[in-house]
Amino acid sequence: MKALITGGAGFIGANLAHRLIGRGEEVIIYDNLSRRGTEKNLAWLRERHGVDSFRLVQGDVRDYPTLAEVSRGVDVIYHLAAQVAVTTSVADPRTDFEVNALGTFNVLEAARHAGSDPIVLYASTNKVYGGMEEVVVLEEATRYRYRDYPQGIPETMPLDFHSPYGCSKGAGDQYTRDYARIYGLRTVVFRQSCVYGYRQFGVEDQGWVAWFVIAAVMGRPITIYGDGKQVRDLLFIDDLLDLYDRAVERIEVAAGQVYNVGGGPEHTMAVWAEFGPLLERLMGREIPVRYGDWRPGDQRIYVSDIGKARRELGWVPRIGVEEGVERLYRWVVDNQALFA
Repeated sequence: MKALITGGAGFIGANLAHRLIGRGEEVIIYDNLSRRGTEKNLAWLRERHGVDSFRLVQGDVRDYPTLAEVSRGVDVIYHLAAQVAVTTSVADPRTDFEVNALGTFNVLEAARHAGSDPIVLYASTNKVYGGMEEVVVLEEATRYRYRDYPQGIPETMPLDFHSPYGCSKGAGDQYTRDYARIYGLRTVVFRQSCVYGYRQFGVEDQGWVAWFVIAAVMGRPITIYGDGKQVRDLLFIDDLLDLYDRAVERIEVAAGQVYNVGGGPEHTMAVWAEFGPLLERLMGREIPVRYGDWRPGDQRIYVSDIGKARRELGWVPRIGVEEGVERLYRWVVDNQALFA
């Protein structure tokens, strides 16, 4: 297989490239290298697999001619490149739109003209469902929970793009879905929720699991926005990559489909009311935090109903939250020089 990974030097992309290269696939990493940690991820890949183990094209998804050129003849396009922070989208909505909406359109057009009928997997987001104000949420001692969705939010939940980020990713989401219907492209949309794991250089605005672990280990201040009882379903990186593999293997089933992707109801955690004590146990000490106002578009709870992916692709997450967080914690502790 010949694979193109947009955003391939980022967290998910580098882990994906590592997996694909390790089993002998030809990999093209397409990345503008603007994200913190990308150069370190590339160095890690070269160290693990050799300097010529992949082809790096330093490019931007807004640059259609270059993207179209590198897409020719590929078998799979993993579209991971994105502007990823809601706060950044509010501050600079034009760039957010150009990267996420126009960039995804460019990827789809490049795939349509690639001459090899490539599979296109698109990393969307649960933010396409917006604040879900009509969903009844109950408050408990350490967390929020849905009254009427014990298995989480299904793909049939009405779309309600909220924040420029939600709009731009949602536009890409719908374009990706429609290119399967109109042009017969073999596209798959994954509405992802709280993916975490090795080689995640989390920051305060995005990648909160990794950010909390890195900040705690490195002694940096932590701010909890809201009350810390917000609930998310957490998905370890290895489980996400297993799903990508299943989708490619079963593309005759997955093509044109949308899947909600997260840890599901069995792998949830309250952002600080429950995650904080877990991290403090790993650290062996109390972690001081301060609290700030709720951020725009922040859902009190989001849990994915992953039943469709289980039924159609035979996929379920294998790595529990405590095991996954401990793996991430050990990686951060062992690689503190990366965060200095």
